[in-house]
Amino acid sequence: MKSVQIETEYVTLGQFLKMIDVIGSGGLAKWFLEENEVRVNGEKEQRRGRKLKPGDKIEIPDVGEFKIIG
Repeated sequence: MKSVQIETEYVTLGQFLKMIDVIGSGGLAKWFLEENEVRVNGEKEQRRGRKLKPGDKIEIPDVGEFKIIG
């Protein structure tokens, strides 16, 4: 599992996908979430605006598992 450090209280799922270089721009987040399974803390998530806070775990098949740290 890879740790992803954030400097703010939270990041959105769309920002997170851009941070880990899964998408090139924030505009692709909606498409990516429709086409790929993304789980946040074990639950399937499709909202690009979902707030990710330290302690949250994100799983993306064929990409990896990540943990948000503050």
